[in-house]
Amino acid sequence: MYFCITIKLTEDYPMTTLTVTARGQVTFRKKVLQHLGIKPGEKIALDLLPDGRGMIRAARPTGRIQDFFGALAGQTKKVATIEEMNQAAADGWAGRVKMGRK
Repeated sequence: MYFCITIKLTEDYPMTTLTVTARGQVTFRKKVLQHLGIKPGEKIALDLLPDGRGMIRAARPTGRIQDFFGALAGQTKKVATIEEMNQAAADGWAGRVKMGRK
């Protein structure tokens, strides 16, 4: 059994049709992956919508609180304000902090 998925990207990209194999696999064209910002080895998130459609996007890591601990250690001798701490927390959760650096 085969299914067909149609993806409309933007005005710059024509409509793309993908065929789903009997094993439920789909191969995305390189242009589609580039448009979504997906690199080899990364994951794709599929959100199922109530009207039978689906929305695909690049799956981004959500991060863990343990990854944030110590992010600012040794970076400054200044005492951080609550606003600076809130921004640091937001950066950490958004994945913009890697091993204590932005």
